Amino acid sequence: MPKLNRKTGTNIDWLLTSIFFAIVIVGWLMLYTYSYDGNGGLWFELDSVVGRQTVWLGVALLAFLVFISLDWRIWSTISYPIYGMTLLSLVLVLFIGKEVKGASSWFDIFGYSFQPSELAKFGTSLGVAAYIGQPNLNINQLSKAAIAFMLFLIPAFLIFLQPDAGTAIIFLSFMVPLFRAGLNPIIYVLTLSLAFIFIGSLLWTPFLILLIILLAAYFVLVYSCRNNSLPLSILLLLSLFTLASYNYFDYRYILLILVGSGVYFLFLTYKEAKYKLMIVTVLLAIGSIGLAFGTQWTFDNVLKHHQRERLNVWLKPHLSDPHGSLYNIIQSKTAIGSGGIAGKGFLDGNMTKLNYVPEQSTDFIFSILGEEQGFVGSVSLIFLMLVLLIRLTIIAERATLPFVRYYAYSLAGIFFFHYFINIGMTVGIMPVIGIPLPLMSKGGSSLVTFFIMMAILLKMDQAGRRV
Repeated sequence: MPKLNRKTGTNIDWLLTSIFFAIVIVGWLMLYTYSYDGNGGLWFELDSVVGRQTVWLGVALLAFLVFISLDWRIWSTISYPIYGMTLLSLVLVLFIGKEVKGASSWFDIFGYSFQPSELAKFGTSLGVAAYIGQPNLNINQLSKAAIAFMLFLIPAFLIFLQPDAGTAIIFLSFMVPLFRAGLNPIIYVLTLSLAFIFIGSLLWTPFLILLIILLAAYFVLVYSCRNNSLPLSILLLLSLFTLASYNYFDYRYILLILVGSGVYFLFLTYKEAKYKLMIVTVLLAIGSIGLAFGTQWTFDNVLKHHQRERLNVWLKPHLSDPHGSLYNIIQSKTAIGSGGIAGKGFLDGNMTKLNYVPEQSTDFIFSILGEEQGFVGSVSLIFLMLVLLIRLTIIAERATLPFVRYYAYSLAGIFFFHYFINIGMTVGIMPVIGIPLPLMSKGGSSLVTFFIMMAILLKMDQAGRRV
């Protein structure tokens, strides 16, 4: 067997490493301009945002060098113990954690706060990769799939209890390695369908979603029939009529027409003896309709005022107070738009200097880049992020061991969810749920964790590319 190359600098993926550190540098510069007050020595001052972040950057670099020097094989061996310790930390922080902005999410260590939910991303990545990377594991077997889901849903639930819903949502990114492991795509279709029903019920009305669900159910039934040209044509006309007339006719009359048509479509399926399909489709339709009306009821009767406002800011901004809940989004979009094509220039962002955008060093740091570097700078950063994700995918696919492959996909999924949601928040296409921009936003625990995770992956990839 060929000998592994143990020289740390040999066979490292320098393209991925360069992009990784390029994003880190851009983030540091944005924090510098956020803290800038005319004093050029800010990065030495520990009471400034950029000064504290510089300390964390030093710690992260040290951790990077340490972890990239370790034998990568230990991580597959101790993945479950590390996962267990991260779960323990999530439980402990609920009882002895420091409360910040209403969430018990932090441990206070020598004056510096550390967020165990960030470390949980690392532990969960190892745990999921170790489990679904087992030889001959059938991920579509119910018991196996249930365990795989629980591996990331348990930490997500513990984080939700803090409460930190934004970070908890990031753990849904572990659906990415599960998809690569062969999880049935129908699960993803159903998940996206449920998300559509949830959002659509709030964005429009449950009654419109009810009609759409019935049309979708009829399509499933008709498509399965052998001679379906005529039924499909009828269904197409029925769909066009429903969507075109919804705003002009009482929905109850439209519903009556759809129910009558449903009898015809069910009869076609019954005639071909597809009883199981009929039962499953009907049950899914009933459950989906229940979700649609249940979502609206929960919104009206269960959610607190500030929670309803967050959803309205995202889906119905015209109902939100521009001087209240909508203020952050308006200021962020204004800052980004004011940058124009080429931006106002480094350290010349007026809205950044005057702190017009709240939480600009964390959740809305992208607005600093948009204002000072404009469209060109924003697109350039997004391009770097896209190349980072592509490079992570390439590393995952060239890995010879399943554990390495799924660990790489876990990291790629986490980055993607963070990037998509955070940048989406700043431009108003995603809800504001407190998710930072990795490698850029202020925060030491996030920075150190991503440095560690990237160092381990680079070491794994290096070991796999033998000489």
